[in-house]
Amino acid sequence: MAVRIDETDRKILAALQRDASQSLDDIARDVGSSKTPVWNRIRKMREAGVIGQHTVVLDAEALGLEACFFVLIRTSEHEAEWQAKFLKALQDRPEVQEAHRLAGDIDYILKVRVENARAYDRFYQALISEVRVHNVTALLSMEQIKSTTMLPL
Repeated sequence: MAVRIDETDRKILAALQRDASQSLDDIARDVGSSKTPVWNRIRKMREAGVIGQHTVVLDAEALGLEACFFVLIRTSEHEAEWQAKFLKALQDRPEVQEAHRLAGDIDYILKVRVENARAYDRFYQALISEVRVHNVTALLSMEQIKSTTMLPL
């Protein structure tokens, strides 16, 4: 379902992306509207699927998850059964923050957040014990330069 988003909707979405915990009064003031129309717009965007789950962004390093690995996976397996097993293995592992199926030489890329290299090795060993992969390359992020969940509006 295509959703029409106008400038006021974009302002509301931008405000929510900055801080979804702010009050409707604050959002209404920011976008130059009143509380009820803002609430109605938010409700409609939720119902249309434009606005998904509300969550909290945690500081990984403050929680001891200091290592971020980007894992490149090549596989020679492309059957539905293998894919289902692979996807379940990824879903079952909270260390996997993101997983993407790619076009090109690499089949999948994962973003994996763990405490350290030993924790990554435990993750890796568990993964390859469950699903066969042709090649795995792990890249350790030395520094996070930018990270955002905000979409350009």
